[in-house]
Amino acid sequence: MNPIRAVWFAVGVTALCLGGVGIALPLLPTTPFVLLAAFAFARSSDRWHAWLRRHGIFGPIIRDWRRHGAIDRRAKIIGVASMVAVLGISLVLGVRPVILAVQAVVLTAAAAFVLSRPAPPKR
Repeated sequence: MNPIRAVWFAVGVTALCLGGVGIALPLLPTTPFVLLAAFAFARSSDRWHAWLRRHGIFGPIIRDWRRHGAIDRRAKIIGVASMVAVLGISLVLGVRPVILAVQAVVLTAAAAFVLSRPAPPKR
């Protein structure tokens, strides 16, 4: 495997692991990590990419995104709630104001993007 494909593969495995953890931990969103894993595997491993697309849990997320640019309503709610929780935790922990401001801007932009995506059609 050439070095660039190896880097993409490592990114894919890392993102997939984080997405898997996100299933159990509501503060870690699954959808963006699964989409990143699919993107990375498409550039590094046909076998892993095909497996991920066929996966019972992760496959529908990828299909909805590819076909419709859509994010499921439940994933939107969990994702935005996670973003709010992260910002809330930072406030409670007394994070410096400049860092809070950066977090607020980035999380607001991310939430706006997630909420702007359509819901997938009913199956």
